[in-house]
Amino acid sequence: MLDNRYMPADMALWTGRIDSTDNYDAFRWHQWMRELNLHDTDNKVFSGKLGFALLGFCCDEGVRRNHGRTGAAKGPDAIRRELANLPCTFSPDVILVDAGNITCSDGNLEKSQAALAGAVTKIRKLGYFPLVLGGGHELALGHYRGHCDFMTDSKQIPDIGIINFDAHFDLRPLNNGNSSGTMFRQIAQDSVDSGLKFHYLCIGIQRFSNTLELFKTAEQYGVVHIPAEEVATKGDWNVIEKVDEFMKSTKHIYITVCADVFSTAFAPGVSAAQSLGLHPEEVLRYLKHIIRSEKVIGFDIAEISPRFDQDSTTASLAKVLIFSVVNAMCRLKGLDR
Repeated sequence: MLDNRYMPADMALWTGRIDSTDNYDAFRWHQWMRELNLHDTDNKVFSGKLGFALLGFCCDEGVRRNHGRTGAAKGPDAIRRELANLPCTFSPDVILVDAGNITCSDGNLEKSQAALAGAVTKIRKLGYFPLVLGGGHELALGHYRGHCDFMTDSKQIPDIGIINFDAHFDLRPLNNGNSSGTMFRQIAQDSVDSGLKFHYLCIGIQRFSNTLELFKTAEQYGVVHIPAEEVATKGDWNVIEKVDEFMKSTKHIYITVCADVFSTAFAPGVSAAQSLGLHPEEVLRYLKHIIRSEKVIGFDIAEISPRFDQDSTTASLAKVLIFSVVNAMCRLKGLDR
């Protein structure tokens, strides 16, 4: 259910260079972006070929509870500013909409995650592919539950595999309530409560960032993980083989990226900085491969913290990842140019 935590899009953010006002080949995203107000009761279901809905999660209460560096609440608008000047490299049949933000001004993370779930459910019902912008990685709980609620309402079994690019498992116990370190444990419990299998693959795990207890918890829940050092030493085919094996076991895939999976050379603006990490080119290759499975139902990127982001380096990386996801999906449907 949407409440006052939902804020419609600020379309004033969508400004930038204009090379032409009538030649679509010269258009940029800010010229093509439309507003989708989820409060409107007369929104029509999108019946076109492919539509993407941006949704911000302006919250880092989960990061604060997890003792990380706060600041990611301002991440969504920083990413939007980077996205504004991207070229429209897809067919005019592809629609881009900004669905606004979920906020958390009172520190009630649980209600904000529920509002995010409601917004994602509504976006899915309206026929759009959700692109969620963080914000703390606690957004994963709301994003995932939104897909589950949509499928349940549509009389589908929510058979969803999670592929997380992250230095951390985020399987901590809920000793102090929800946080940016608990959401996949909560999803695991959701699965148990619903009689469903928990499907979770984490790529980029750092051994120096996770306790032995977390590795044991991952094993207990049947989590598949690929450490960052294995990505570096065994190469793409090892990762792709494990990804393909994982995707066989589930009908749908939800992709989530925590920006701390990259080293600070590429992503300094995160809540938990990493001296080592995956290379963005590696992640781009894996994202495109996963999308070619035709199983992906949602994508998000989290932990973009502008207060630590020199020259908007991390927000710019988020831009490239989102651009690549959109283009890969357009190519899949023959809508690229």
